[in-house]
Amino acid sequence: MIIGIVAIAKNFAIGKDGKLPWHHSADLKFFKRTTVGNPVVMGATTWRSIGKPLPGRLNVVITRGSDIAEGENVTVRSSVDQVAELAKNIPGDIFIIGGAQIFASFAPLIDKWIVTHVPDDVPDADTFMPKDFLDDFEERDSLQLADHLRVRILHRARK
Repeated sequence: MIIGIVAIAKNFAIGKDGKLPWHHSADLKFFKRTTVGNPVVMGATTWRSIGKPLPGRLNVVITRGSDIAEGENVTVRSSVDQVAELAKNIPGDIFIIGGAQIFASFAPLIDKWIVTHVPDDVPDADTFMPKDFLDDFEERDSLQLADHLRVRILHRARK
């Protein structure tokens, strides 16, 4: 299953200056707990903002450039199609972790969203999720984390 996982502010912000515009340890712990043992897919900007491979996961970086080297737990692909092909050969789930362009590119393939709602507005953010990104999804579960964070789990609606 291809799963999008994102934390968004009230104003749909997800980033500022190439980084998360907040620090909530409950969200980071939830992200780690949810994605460990599974491949995570990210764009080059997200890769650079993290600065190193996320441990316990295959890190798949989508880029057309050649400045990102493959290594232990790091593989590079140049397209969504290449990642979709890779996904066919990997058991279990693949998590799309950002940024905005990667989320948009994978939108037709995402089966499930895990969305952490951060109770903040980030007026100076520069990266946002589209307001309609969950229109074709229905909530199946939710949970509360510390710091007033709410996680919604949504699956693609059956037509």
